Amino acid sequence: MLNSSRVSGITATAISLALVFTAPIGCLSQSSKTAGPDVVRSRPDKDADFDAGRAYEHVKRLVAIGPRPSGSEAIKKAQDYVEKELKSFGLKVSEDNFTAETPRGTVAMKNIIGELRGQKPDLVLITGHYDTKLQSGFVGANDGGSSAAAVLETARVLSKTTPEYTLWFVLFDGEEAVVDWSAMDGKDNTYGSRHLASKLKADGTLSLVKALVLFDMIGDKDLDIKREGESTPWMVDAVWKAAHALGYQKQFLNSEQYISDDHLPFKDAGVPVIDLIDFNYGPGHSYWHTNLDTLDKISGDSIKVVGDAVIRALPEIFRHLKKPPISAAKPVPN
Repeated sequence: MLNSSRVSGITATAISLALVFTAPIGCLSQSSKTAGPDVVRSRPDKDADFDAGRAYEHVKRLVAIGPRPSGSEAIKKAQDYVEKELKSFGLKVSEDNFTAETPRGTVAMKNIIGELRGQKPDLVLITGHYDTKLQSGFVGANDGGSSAAAVLETARVLSKTTPEYTLWFVLFDGEEAVVDWSAMDGKDNTYGSRHLASKLKADGTLSLVKALVLFDMIGDKDLDIKREGESTPWMVDAVWKAAHALGYQKQFLNSEQYISDDHLPFKDAGVPVIDLIDFNYGPGHSYWHTNLDTLDKISGDSIKVVGDAVIRALPEIFRHLKKPPISAAKPVPN
């Protein structure tokens, strides 16, 4: 990802997200504080809440693999890990394999998708990247690790519900630049999200995608997330309202920033999107893309804060999506 204050030509975005959860009669339980009031669990189970310890453990396992740049032997181990986890939640897992053209030649990449079938074929994507920057010794605890952990733990929690919309939990490969973000006319980045958006458009599936949520760099112990200017205001409002209702005012700030990230290829394809990112990592942003991005700098509690807010906001977002479009006013007859 890149702060768009350093990038020219970034356009504004739109975003929305949608989910509602139901359960068979006789299996209803009181929804937790984590979930929104319309989220109904299929069974009373405290394991159905977003778990900070589980999220941290995902990051720990990924960091233990070491640097995980696209095309490396190490990232194959990360791929095996996230696929195994998604399958353990009862999700259907598919691989989106492709070859990316980079400044250093072709690189094999893989997006990983865990599907939770809903009552409708329409899709909501909950996403994050799992690759790390190509840099010796860079283990990406926050930048790559926390986003993957957030997707995995959100997938586990929501797999215990029956969604109205079909959910795709997507782990993007190739978010990081191979050489430099601005190389190749600004295309040395977001390889996985650009590929998937293009693929879904080509095969007609994109019309089913109603919204996309993106997690990125949300593990910082000193978490402070600004409103992302490329995201739809009402969607941001819904998440901020949910976060503040949960007592997370300190972590969800009202200032704004613009970020170039994996949400933009979908936004450019007409899909509503939201990017949840803390781009203030370390004193003076000193940990970002450095070998200081290590496990001791992140917190499972921070990942939980963001996961809680998203899950809490989903019913409100879904209600917004159900609203009929505002039609043009009819002319007043003379």
